Amino acid sequence: MTLSTAWGHPEPLAVASAPVPAYGSGSLADLLPTLAAGMGVPDMTAAIPELTPADRACVFLIDGLGWEQLRAHPGEAPFLTSLLDSSRGGTGRPITAGYPATTATSLASVGTGLPPGAHGLPGYTVRDPATGALMNQLRWQPYTDPRAWQPYPTVFQLAQRAGVHSAQVSSPTFANTPLTKVALSGGTFLGRLTGEDRMDVAAEQLAAGDRALVYTYYSELDGAGHRYGVDSDTWRGQLMHVDRLVQRLAEQLPERSALYVTADHGMVDIPFDEQHRIDFDEDWELRAGVALLGGEGRARHVYAVPGAAGDVLTCWREVLGEQFWVASRDEAVAAGWFGPRVDDRVHGRLGDVIAAARDDVLLIASEREPKESSMVGNHGSMTPAEQLVPLLEVRS
Repeated sequence: MTLSTAWGHPEPLAVASAPVPAYGSGSLADLLPTLAAGMGVPDMTAAIPELTPADRACVFLIDGLGWEQLRAHPGEAPFLTSLLDSSRGGTGRPITAGYPATTATSLASVGTGLPPGAHGLPGYTVRDPATGALMNQLRWQPYTDPRAWQPYPTVFQLAQRAGVHSAQVSSPTFANTPLTKVALSGGTFLGRLTGEDRMDVAAEQLAAGDRALVYTYYSELDGAGHRYGVDSDTWRGQLMHVDRLVQRLAEQLPERSALYVTADHGMVDIPFDEQHRIDFDEDWELRAGVALLGGEGRARHVYAVPGAAGDVLTCWREVLGEQFWVASRDEAVAAGWFGPRVDDRVHGRLGDVIAAARDDVLLIASEREPKESSMVGNHGSMTPAEQLVPLLEVRS
């Protein structure tokens, strides 16, 4: 027994106790390289060994469809539920999103086949070392040169160069966004407004080549979860709609095809009370020595004023360490939170202190982030509810 526990002050959560994503063997970053390797695309590695190669592969990414949330709602998603045993090549197991479990990070991991420490989108908002300002990587504000921010080619670009027909089918809104350019470019982008049209066009694109790699996306389930929660009637209604979309696409698969249904993260509902929502803007201890607060409520990047990083780390561990894994930048990198390597250009984007929630708690900022602070459903951290995502499979 340590002195702190003897006096009734539990020690903070150990950095090493955080469940690091399965980079290199079963994460979102491993999916497209595995599929492309099965099509003979050079320099691609089949990192998820359970998946059998297919000449034509479609990835349908449903924003916010966590593994635990899907399993908790079989009545609303009978078709998806019937596929649970097919997940991860018939093992019945999920894969992990990557840290943080948030859309910009996950989409970049999917499209580039790289973990966050390499592709360089390691959070919802992160500091741009060149300007010192926070950069929102989902909305790409303030604007930053996409190719300088994420210089690696996407798997779609590499597949297209190797003669694989490549296409993305999504909302027209995303056709020319910087996030699409850095994460999902390559091949043909086909914008369709309705989910039904996307399913039909995705099936057509699969049939357009002897080898084909197609991606399609649906975002409204995530929006319902953020606004109303993952057990609301609105969220359940969206899940029912998603279930019908997946079945529609599955029934149209051309020969020699595999459909993979996955997600960018799961989600947890956080109650609206002071016990579960800690307000950074009203906590002088947490604000002391902090120049910028990045990330999001369950996955924070904390940027200290010069010379204060050690004091900020100590304070955050004392205040939050029983509910959050709180690490220095070097500790988080060494523990592999962002993957097996962190590129030099990415290192300065990470917080001096990084805090990942373990409990059902949220670190809001009511004044500087009013919209985000009002959300019911949240995500970002390394808990199973946020990290585990399905990899459901249908083959023709």
